[in-house]
Amino acid sequence: MTPAGRVRIWLLGGVLVVLHFVLHVGLSYGRGAPDLLTLALLLMAREISLGRAAAVGLLFGLFEDALSVLAFGANSVAMTVVAIGGAATRDLFVGDSRLFLLSYVFVGKWTRDFLHWVAVGEGLRQPFVEQVVIEGGLSSVYAALVGLVVAEVWGLGREA
Repeated sequence: MTPAGRVRIWLLGGVLVVLHFVLHVGLSYGRGAPDLLTLALLLMAREISLGRAAAVGLLFGLFEDALSVLAFGANSVAMTVVAIGGAATRDLFVGDSRLFLLSYVFVGKWTRDFLHWVAVGEGLRQPFVEQVVIEGGLSSVYAALVGLVVAEVWGLGREA
């Protein structure tokens, strides 16, 4: 990746993180807003090294955990594992087709929701079908569609 490409991906990550917290916390959209934090992580993880992806995942998880005192650490674990998995896909899947992007973001977001559900513990969990299958599936579709729009607007997958 070129130095300009590295700057663009870090800039995209920063913009998505700021937008995530503006929508979720500042404007109080809550579940009505897409999970731009996970989207930023997934887009960045394919472009940066495995170690940096893990560090960014941990950092993003800590950002999210700062807002949930009851399950502190659950987001950090989930985001770190998703970042490592996202960085590993670079070696397994070559190319940046739109279908790949949709499935990559869908699976990454759903995996993050599943890992978070596992990590929060029984006292805070909602039923699996409700939280992971239904809500997780819908939010994963939402994130994948938003990811497609972001990739198109930002020019990801196109040669600069």
